[in-house]
Amino acid sequence: MAMRIVEADCINCAACEPECPNTAISNTGTTFVVNAAQCTECVGAHDAPRCVEVCPVDCIVPEPAGGEPKDVLLERYAQLHA
Repeated sequence: MAMRIVEADCINCAACEPECPNTAISNTGTTFVVNAAQCTECVGAHDAPRCVEVCPVDCIVPEPAGGEPKDVLLERYAQLHA
């Protein structure tokens, strides 16, 4: 499950995409999306989600269904960067 979602008020500024250490954010042509299999909330790389920190309109929010435990996110990060 994705840890973050990009809401409809995204202005397509592309500030978030290069900040993701896992390349989990991509442009669909009309908005940006977060790949659930790659998102780790920046656990393993940064103290806080970089996409959220750089978003000028605060449109990147937590997944409403809830997140995953930190140990799961850390394991995913290790697998992505093995």
